Amino acid sequence: MDPLEFPFAHGGPPGRGRLRRQPEDFQVDEVLGFKPSGEGEHVLLQVRKRDANTRWVAERLAAFAGVRPVAVSYAGLKDRRAVTTQWFSVQLPGREDPRWQELNADGVEVLCAARHHRKLRTGTLQGNRFDILVHELVGDPRGLRTRLQSIARAGVPNYFGEQRFGRGGANLRRAEELFAGRRLKRTDRSMALSAARSWLFNQVLAERIRNGTWDTPMGGEVLMLAGSHSIFATDQPDEALLARCLVQDVHPTGPLWGRGEPATGGACRALEERVLAPSKAWQAGLERAGLRQERRALRLAVQDLEWQQPAPDQLRLRFYLERGCYATAVLRELVQAEEQVRRGSGDAT
Repeated sequence: MDPLEFPFAHGGPPGRGRLRRQPEDFQVDEVLGFKPSGEGEHVLLQVRKRDANTRWVAERLAAFAGVRPVAVSYAGLKDRRAVTTQWFSVQLPGREDPRWQELNADGVEVLCAARHHRKLRTGTLQGNRFDILVHELVGDPRGLRTRLQSIARAGVPNYFGEQRFGRGGANLRRAEELFAGRRLKRTDRSMALSAARSWLFNQVLAERIRNGTWDTPMGGEVLMLAGSHSIFATDQPDEALLARCLVQDVHPTGPLWGRGEPATGGACRALEERVLAPSKAWQAGLERAGLRQERRALRLAVQDLEWQQPAPDQLRLRFYLERGCYATAVLRELVQAEEQVRRGSGDAT
């Protein structure tokens, strides 16, 4: 499950370094994309957490509010070894708000609270802003600068991060067991299905990198509009479409497998069928589970990318990613990070 096994789009990383020497070295701010309505039976909470995982914080919020854990929800998971701000919702029908600022939990601070008319569901966010400090940086400064410019201009492959697959690929092993007929707990089943689907997507993306089409449309391509999940198919891309792809206005896509007929055709469909041919059992398992065909952009646009070197052996990166995208996808094209390879780098969804 070493992420270095997947091919690189811009060549191997021109540097190496160490990530997250301390939680402050990896900061993530969740961008919700809307404002609380100001009324309703749910409370939206913006929480800053340090060295704490999202589920643990949700449990603390439930205990403090005197509600069952199921009454607390969040838009996305955030890594433990980091300083992050993210949003939670707590269902409190007919009840006054607790004094949230009195919450006594190590590394957890409620920044603001407001009523809202509906619960916060997974994926209900716009994106995440990252502020990452790499230590013990080794690499040619010119090569690093050139790579950063390439990433800003052309983006990076939109791989699912290794943590999607669990430590040592544990979620993929669960998927194998599930598809063989074993019953799993609800949470384990969900993670296994997600991991299997993500693994198949990564396989297609890897092949598109190998043949040089990860960032340009093929015949029969399904394209996704930048900044949305709207897709459209094209039999043969014309010059105008190629130009739009070049400036990252549209992106080629890969399959998130499930029921239904793939929307691709021609050369694109032939490639996906060839790559996924050894995985027929997994495809059938995902279909039996009730998942439906979806598409995901093969390319990740790295927005608002800024970098500086506070010291010769440090590199600070700031950038914005849309929801569902992984910071590891950016970092792996830039630095071989010891912490990233050993434990999995921080990510946000």
